[in-house]
Amino acid sequence: MTRWNDGTDRVEAVSPDITDETNALPAEYFTSPDVFEMEKKKVFSRYWVYAGHANCIPESGEFFTRNVGDKEIIVLRDDEGDVRAFYNVCAHRGSKIVDDTPMSDPGHVNRIQCPYHLWTYDLDGDLATTPKSFEEAGLNPDLEDDDVSELDAGKNGLMEVSTDWIGPLVFVNFDTDPIPLSEQAGKMQTELEALPLDEYEHAARFVSEVECNWKTFGGNYSECDHCQANHQDWIKGIQLDESELEVNDYHWVLHYTHEEDVEDELRIHDEHEAKFYYMWPNFTVNMYGTADGYGTYIIDPIDEERFQLVADYFFRDAEMSDEELEFVRTSRQLQEEDFELVERQYEGLKSGALAQAQLGPNEHTLHKFHRLAQEAYNA
Repeated sequence: MTRWNDGTDRVEAVSPDITDETNALPAEYFTSPDVFEMEKKKVFSRYWVYAGHANCIPESGEFFTRNVGDKEIIVLRDDEGDVRAFYNVCAHRGSKIVDDTPMSDPGHVNRIQCPYHLWTYDLDGDLATTPKSFEEAGLNPDLEDDDVSELDAGKNGLMEVSTDWIGPLVFVNFDTDPIPLSEQAGKMQTELEALPLDEYEHAARFVSEVECNWKTFGGNYSECDHCQANHQDWIKGIQLDESELEVNDYHWVLHYTHEEDVEDELRIHDEHEAKFYYMWPNFTVNMYGTADGYGTYIIDPIDEERFQLVADYFFRDAEMSDEELEFVRTSRQLQEEDFELVERQYEGLKSGALAQAQLGPNEHTLHKFHRLAQEAYNA
């Protein structure tokens, strides 16, 4: 039952049963700044979050940065060829070390140097060198040079962040004792690792700022009841009546059947099927079925009422063909149509009229999304 803020109804927890009256998150969880602050700790600091694609940093010393809530990290390939992640924070006095560097335009360093006092780190995060002023006490009349202890390279190194991978897809986790990525990804990991994802090159990135809560867009992505009315161009080639919504512990999959097919190697399913994965909390992998390539979305919250959609496209060649350029154009049109829908929804949520929404019987993927959010809040 839909509940309005009319002074008569109170909100309740999301029921495990989608047929119950309270099957959706209360509206305040989309609009409250206090909830967003809680999510930084209970969602984005606890679960595995997609950081980026390893193919974008193929050589030792190449890196990009990534912001997750209040945390900023450096994702780099070390001298051994391994991809690692560190807080973008100097061990000396906490300065930010490197400037924002997107995955689509990675930087390159031989060592990581903080510009504030020139503390320098090897690619494994260990402290490599400091200026003489940290080795001698010439300016301090109360100390002799012999009183200055040598800094331990490991103990004064960068703080490392837990990393794991699904093929070339790099994930990070800020928890001190994270659940295994395999538990969060479930059979999605097995399915994606069976595909040659690492053979595809990064071809394009689009970053869009959208004025709504990140969960509003996550919910929109997780269902297609809105597609018939709002995505007229896209559904021309889709047999919506043959689509399927699959729900797993921490991810769900939208299966769409296309009338036409293309030849590609991204196949673990029926040859006319597109497969869109959503992995809690804010990552998607899109296997299109109409193009020899795939896409990823990061639904990256800025605050309680804004997020960035970071959309990346991967094809056999970084130089896109005319057909691939047209495919990306169509994909962008679909995103922009969704942006209009979710911003419209968020305007309604901010009005304060709605206390708790009502989900439909075929929105079980969205119901799972709301249940996972509530479980995280209560943890």
